[in-house]
Amino acid sequence: MLRFDQIEHSSLTDVGVRRSHNQDDYAVHLASDETQWEQRGHLFLVADGMGAHAVGEKASEQAASVIPHIYEKTTHEGPASALRKAFVEANASIHACGQQNREFQGMGTTTSALLLRPEGAWIAHVGDSRVYRIRAGWIEQLTYDHSLVWEYARLKKIDPADVVDIPPNVIHRCLGPEPLVQVDIAGPHPVQAGDAFLVCSDGLSGQVSDHEIGAVVSSMAPADACRFLVDLANLRSGPDNITVIVVRVGGVAEANGVAPKKHSSRQLRRAAWNLLIGNSRYPWPLMCLVAGTVLVPNSILLRQYSRLYAMLAFASAAGLIIAGLIGLAVHYRREQRRLRASASDNGRATEPQIHRRAQCRIDEILVEKVTKALDLLAQRADERGWVVDRDVSSQNRRRGNDALRAKDYPAAFREMCLAMLPYTRALDRQRQKEEVFQPLWDKPR
Repeated sequence: MLRFDQIEHSSLTDVGVRRSHNQDDYAVHLASDETQWEQRGHLFLVADGMGAHAVGEKASEQAASVIPHIYEKTTHEGPASALRKAFVEANASIHACGQQNREFQGMGTTTSALLLRPEGAWIAHVGDSRVYRIRAGWIEQLTYDHSLVWEYARLKKIDPADVVDIPPNVIHRCLGPEPLVQVDIAGPHPVQAGDAFLVCSDGLSGQVSDHEIGAVVSSMAPADACRFLVDLANLRSGPDNITVIVVRVGGVAEANGVAPKKHSSRQLRRAAWNLLIGNSRYPWPLMCLVAGTVLVPNSILLRQYSRLYAMLAFASAAGLIIAGLIGLAVHYRREQRRLRASASDNGRATEPQIHRRAQCRIDEILVEKVTKALDLLAQRADERGWVVDRDVSSQNRRRGNDALRAKDYPAAFREMCLAMLPYTRALDRQRQKEEVFQPLWDKPR
């Protein structure tokens, strides 16, 4: 079971390179003691506002203030109910504001929230801001983008990354524009020591690939990971506001690149089978299968005496076997649904639905890519005369080279990323809106 003092977090928001106003907002509401932890847990939220002028900024600000407030007032009703009421109330508040002022009509915001409680992690989500889980060398997207791209990909049964000719930023569900909103609520999901979660706006996920996000979050401290991810998105033109929250659960993380534990579907299958043969002393599907199997050789023997009897016996055997198989399938599905419902009702953790999954194993190739990016930044700094703390960068780079020689690739990657931060900070201080730094290792498709 999680403890409230096991969790480390950091958060950062940035206007980006090409925007004049930051329409993102976020909220971090932490339990201060064991009692609060058991009652309401830790809540982390990112909202990405939409609308002209300051309209989007106002919508995201309302979401970031209303949702934690309503959640805390209603947490006695249970986490799922409290989260849903909080999102619905925030939607009503934003919608009412839009109706009262013509200039605010259509204002809205995406919102994604991560709630950590003793029983596990809960997700509440509307829009295309995202929640990721990083575990054992894999990054998993726990939220479904409510966008036209993802809906088209779902209908065509293809990867959203393969969709072309559809604008990536068109969403069909958010808080505010409509009086009612459908909120995706899921949980509780099991949490392991070493797990990391990331909540972000599309200003990050649109510029940095899942693989890169996972590598950075799994190898760097939360504060450094937030800073580096924001700088990386800005280096790739920073066309949108960027907001990042990184949350890490204390304990020893699993080894780099090791496959995660199997999802609970196998456990559900095993439990369903045990229930199938345990709920009845004489389970009829198994009895049918046994009887049908016994009749098959008997039908062959009957051919010596009567072909008609042999055919009837064989048909009976086939019917019994088919009935037994159908009975097993029906019973298995029924028990699987019952187990899931029971786990949800009793607050037991169940594995989340993974909408996208990518390996974020750190290897020598990735270290070489970030090293080349560091060289390019250093060259640009020399050409432009940036004021850079080169001593700090050099120290991190030396440690990175030492780790690379020792084939400790996660440590080498972390040190090279830290070596880049003095340069990205220098670029941030003097950057111009039209300046775009490329390339920087692998830009996502």
